[in-house]
Amino acid sequence: MRYRVLVEVVGKGPRSPAVREAREAVRRSRRVRDLLAERDADGRIPLNPYAKWRGAHWVLATLADLGYPPGDKSLLPLRDQVHGWLFSREHARGIVRIGGRVRRCGSQEGNAVFALLALGLADDRTDELARRLIAWQWPDGGWNCDRRPEAVHSSYHESHIPLRALAMYASRSGSREAEEAAARAAELFLKRRLFRRLRDGRVMHSDFTRLHYPAYWHYDVLAGLKSLAAAGFVGDPRAAEALDLLESKRLPAGGWPAQAKYYRYYPPGKSTRGGGPPSRLDWGPTGKTKMNEWVTAEALYVMKEAGRL
Repeated sequence: MRYRVLVEVVGKGPRSPAVREAREAVRRSRRVRDLLAERDADGRIPLNPYAKWRGAHWVLATLADLGYPPGDKSLLPLRDQVHGWLFSREHARGIVRIGGRVRRCGSQEGNAVFALLALGLADDRTDELARRLIAWQWPDGGWNCDRRPEAVHSSYHESHIPLRALAMYASRSGSREAEEAAARAAELFLKRRLFRRLRDGRVMHSDFTRLHYPAYWHYDVLAGLKSLAAAGFVGDPRAAEALDLLESKRLPAGGWPAQAKYYRYYPPGKSTRGGGPPSRLDWGPTGKTKMNEWVTAEALYVMKEAGRL
């Protein structure tokens, strides 16, 4: 938490002693130890990489979001698990073109690109994942894995993560194609003011207006604003209503709540059978009146990038 606030809110640089100290504290934290506790002797997690929320895919994405220090070679087995999954024949069979659109869950490749770049584990295969995302982008700027031919609009759930990933990839690689793809993805959200339907202006889904942490692959206005902020688009006037909505959820005593969650906490050593998708980490209180530190840190970051602090 200290690392994220120092970097994303206060604006300290990565070489600042305070930031370096906080980042090393992330590496040594109980939270990270619990997250990595299921690795075997080979450094792999003996689950499907996409197993919610404990597989290698989610572990790397969470480490990246926490600010885990880059370049840790002990994480290479997890990277190779993710690559083995995303480049497998089985995965390739799920990539189909229907009605002139590639039906893929862009959040999967998007999370991999973001995590591997942030953790300093990217290689040529990461470049290929970014190229695939660009090639699979739908005409309206996003991605969708809905195989119904009548599905012609992108999914918000599948598009906010690739937006952030391609913006990061563009900034680090200089790829003009990735930069343009990120701009098209941003437009998908901005033209709908992040949570309203185009045809009638109604709220697209009630869950889009509730705050969560982690959002995982799900979408809400905070996740959308975070991706827009990371890509440099949160200052667009069309994001103002979503920013107003976020501001309206600030608690009287300060901070923001997690109004709902997408996980069920299971402490290490406890069976994960039953209940919702299991998490080995507890991400703080959920409710309308209790401040959640993680949601608050993300809200402060978004407000700062939008010039509203």
